[in-house]
Amino acid sequence: MKTFNNIHIIGLDNGYGNIKTANGIFPASVVCYDAEPAHAHDLLIYDGKYYVIGAGHREFTLDKVSNLDHYILTLAGIGQELWHNRMTTAAVHLAVGLPLTWVDNQREAFRAYLWQNRHVDFVWRGIDYHIDIVGVDVYAQGYSAVIPELKKFTGANMLCDIGNGTMIVMSINDRKPVPDQCYTEKYGTHQCVLRAREALTRLCGRTVPDVAIEQVMREGTADIDPEYVRVIRDAAAAYVAEIMRKLREHEYDPKTMRLWIVGGGGCLIRNFGQYDANRVTIISDIHASAKGYEYLAERRLKREAKAQ
Repeated sequence: MKTFNNIHIIGLDNGYGNIKTANGIFPASVVCYDAEPAHAHDLLIYDGKYYVIGAGHREFTLDKVSNLDHYILTLAGIGQELWHNRMTTAAVHLAVGLPLTWVDNQREAFRAYLWQNRHVDFVWRGIDYHIDIVGVDVYAQGYSAVIPELKKFTGANMLCDIGNGTMIVMSINDRKPVPDQCYTEKYGTHQCVLRAREALTRLCGRTVPDVAIEQVMREGTADIDPEYVRVIRDAAAAYVAEIMRKLREHEYDPKTMRLWIVGGGGCLIRNFGQYDANRVTIISDIHASAKGYEYLAERRLKREAKAQ
């Protein structure tokens, strides 16, 4: 969280797998109840409803405004960041992102959706929060995550942001994005989980909890039968090979371009990919996008204040 003129800028990376702030992360799923559920730790109470955060997997949708899920997750993200900074009342300026090719068509709808209430009272993890939302900025996913590294983007570069639901590909030449070489594909890490599930069922006749599959994806192994680990690793390697094939379809040439990987899928490339470490950079900070949104919003607010 950044602060400018008593306004608290909170960056939120509204992914389909996880919500990330500059200092927090939690699963991006919501289950609504009319009465308070028992034994719910990650509970948000808003407008008389009870929302359990992190239960189950949220379905991919082609926009983020078709239901209340992203609004509830945004409130939880605000609460998470305010808790980290020991605050319960604040004037908040939201800085968020959309997949690159969605920004032009969906920016204003997403901005209005997040700004549907200027004042909001809610309870998150047992603490009352009272906030005024004073502004909302919407940026392109991916690019914001490499803002601190942008000075290194000389020559030809390709940026690949691998999230849970989507994979975003962007060409950046001499620090400038190439508008007609930006793509969004529905090929996020959840596709790897689905591939591993199918392989386990087909080859082992068993199912394995997603938490174990995701652990193998992140760390290369898990406390399960070695045969299951091998099947998951093979599925992950095939998924990574497909990512590299898709990048080549978008004119990635490892001999003439540098590749930058951001997002949660970076661990898959690191664990299961074949690449030249001298020409491929994997940014492991999963909070990089949220921090980048905050940086861009703060820079804009300072520029506007200076112009007045």
